[in-house]
Amino acid sequence: MAAGLANSLAEAGGDAFATMPGPQRAAALLLMLGEAEGAPIWQMLEEDEVKKVSHAMVQLGTLEVATVEKLIIEFVTKLSNSGGISSNFERTEALLLKIFPSDQVSLIMAEIKGASGKRVWASIAQVDPEILASFLRNEYPQTVAVVLSRVRADYAAKVLTILPEEFAIDVLNRMLRMETVQKEALRHIEETLRVEFVSTIAQTQRRDAHEMMADVFNAFDRQTEGRFLAALDQANRGSAKRIRELMFTFEDLLKLDPGSVQTLMRSIDGETLCRALKGANEPTRAFFMRQMSTRAAKNLTDEMASLGPVRLKEVDEAQTKMTEIAKDLAEKGEIMIAKNSAEEELVY
Repeated sequence: MAAGLANSLAEAGGDAFATMPGPQRAAALLLMLGEAEGAPIWQMLEEDEVKKVSHAMVQLGTLEVATVEKLIIEFVTKLSNSGGISSNFERTEALLLKIFPSDQVSLIMAEIKGASGKRVWASIAQVDPEILASFLRNEYPQTVAVVLSRVRADYAAKVLTILPEEFAIDVLNRMLRMETVQKEALRHIEETLRVEFVSTIAQTQRRDAHEMMADVFNAFDRQTEGRFLAALDQANRGSAKRIRELMFTFEDLLKLDPGSVQTLMRSIDGETLCRALKGANEPTRAFFMRQMSTRAAKNLTDEMASLGPVRLKEVDEAQTKMTEIAKDLAEKGEIMIAKNSAEEELVY
């Protein structure tokens, strides 16, 4: 995986970037993503890859702005232009046989099969039981019995509860009578699940690269965001446009309906609101104050005046905090955020 990240980042101008090893590029990207956004990627790495990237991260030191800029631009550009590659067990084995002796390849592929099987069952346990039940209801009861005998008991119970009762009872009886499953039969089931189920689920859940980078840009301060977007405009205008569309900014709060604005304001402390609006333009201030009582709006105006000059960095931090709280509330279903399309805008 670390190599995959590195390979998607082609060489660019500038000695620091051009000579940066693959693990360091992967480490830099994961640092930019941060804990929340980078966690899914870390979880997909093998143990040795985690060690390799972690070691590179420790040695990374301070990166110049130009190096970070090239890293982001090249990453977005290559991902947006890439058609991707595909492979499977047979193609990998055929390739290795051209390079290594057959007995060595047999050992390698046997180990991969074992590890792949473990990953399949671990992946299934993370899927919503409703989704797995929907998939299994079209399979033979014996196959379902094998699958449910390989997952946690509590998870199997949830799936059985969802399946049609007659079908579930048939599966239960087969699980009770089940003996040792032949290795080849088990491998066939694992491969079917990996190809037809796990990979499909992964594709539907995989985040678009532009969505991921939009979150990175949201975390930048305003000046850095503007500089990187301007540079990306020059290198890949289409990607820059897509990232702008996906970014959720302080200005997007103006698209909230009145009820959502009031919910948001109740969730924000007075100091944060005061500093955020201190650096906002007059229409933005008016938008928020319309959702307040006359007295509360006057008090807020007085507080902003008493603050005196406020550093732009403090304003950015307050506005970023407001947008983060808004996103959290939206994820909990407490407010509604309109999408960037006319169809989603509300009419009063």
